[in-house]
Amino acid sequence: MQAKLQNLSYYKWLIFGVVATGSFMATMTASIVNVGLPPITAALHTDIATAQWVVTAYLLVITSLLPLMGRLGDIWGRRNLYGFGFIGFTAGSLMCGVANSVSMLIGFRVLQAVGAAALMANSMALITSCFPQSERGKVLGVIGTVVALGSLSGPGIGGLLVEHFGWHAIFFVNIPVGLLGYAGVRLILPADRDLSRERIDYLGAALFTASMVSFLLALSYGTAWGWTSLTTMSCVGFALLVFGVFIWYETRIEQPMLELAIFKNITFSAGNLAGFLSFTAMFTNTMLLPFFLHDVLAFSPAKTGLIMSAFPLVMAVTAPVSGTLSDRVGPVLLTTAGLSLMAIGLLVTAKLQLDATLWLIMGAQALMGLGNGLFQSPNNNSVMSAVEPRQLGVAGGINALARNFGMVCGTAVAVAILEYRRVAYLSGLSEPTAGQQVAAFMTGYHDALLVGAGLAVLGALISLKRT
Repeated sequence: MQAKLQNLSYYKWLIFGVVATGSFMATMTASIVNVGLPPITAALHTDIATAQWVVTAYLLVITSLLPLMGRLGDIWGRRNLYGFGFIGFTAGSLMCGVANSVSMLIGFRVLQAVGAAALMANSMALITSCFPQSERGKVLGVIGTVVALGSLSGPGIGGLLVEHFGWHAIFFVNIPVGLLGYAGVRLILPADRDLSRERIDYLGAALFTASMVSFLLALSYGTAWGWTSLTTMSCVGFALLVFGVFIWYETRIEQPMLELAIFKNITFSAGNLAGFLSFTAMFTNTMLLPFFLHDVLAFSPAKTGLIMSAFPLVMAVTAPVSGTLSDRVGPVLLTTAGLSLMAIGLLVTAKLQLDATLWLIMGAQALMGLGNGLFQSPNNNSVMSAVEPRQLGVAGGINALARNFGMVCGTAVAVAILEYRRVAYLSGLSEPTAGQQVAAFMTGYHDALLVGAGLAVLGALISLKRT
């Protein structure tokens, strides 16, 4: 069966279809669960702080395992790891759907996240290895569209499923998609050849995971714990100490989990740094805009969703075009222009006032979507084309790590600046009025987005000097 398929002229697009299935499922699930948190909290008789771990545990595990999963793909085979990803994700989804306590649900989300990490870390490597250099930008651009559509459709599909079938359905919906994806892996993806005989660096993986989990916990809960509290500082200190041990260890073994020499490649390092900054900047907006629209402007959930959909919709249209262009003109111009447009969009959003029109708000979101669409596909193409074929798995894992780490940092930066400026504005006011509360929020909101714009400008400068 597979031998016959390999003779077809469109075989590489069948491979793309399998990879796109995994990308769509992973991104849709990331956004679909947030819709189900309120009914999950009520049904499992828990509180918001505990229920939030349904999201946090998933994010921590994925981010911590991405480099390891990329490395395993290089050693065990990307087809094998992608199949494992579908199995782990599908099994985790089934178990999440039948969980009858919040502790069980969090535990099964960890299993789901292990599968998702295997999918995320190896998707770009599979595409890059199956498409010629002249088409990589285009196909990575289409993957950008798939990711945008997954993020866009998640809340809508989740709302319908929860309303008509209950919160369990947001996990059960993954099962047929996961089984279809696994069938595609077995029937379509080419067999892995010339696999590495290198050993797996389990100690290095454990050190990296411990360091990353500790640091992400500090970023995620620093505002609640207090940024100078003993708990936060202990998490940061432990993370830095263990990460230092990890770097020391990786430079002294023959077969490390992470070949640190890969970062000597300026194109690779600059692309990942620019990608990290792009997602950090983007998530200052993603995190705070819903609060501005709902709490300050009193927009309905439907209206808020409509406004926020402008970003992924424009990105979905732009990403394939920019990817195709990057095959012809290279990444520098497109990535620099993309991050510059994102910075302008953030600046416009930072200047919004209480009388801002719907079209102005949506226009700023569309501009950011345009900038992100121009940036992501050429940047991913640049990063994945900068390494040797044997390094594609770990390169894809690092690229995905930069993306997820940027999301967490952007969220943490936005909340920290908002809370700091809000508290400073209200200090000395024993009973602030509603108007003063709004003014305090707007002060922090504006400053957070200005910082996001500055990060986007920094990313643009790095993109300009990537070669």
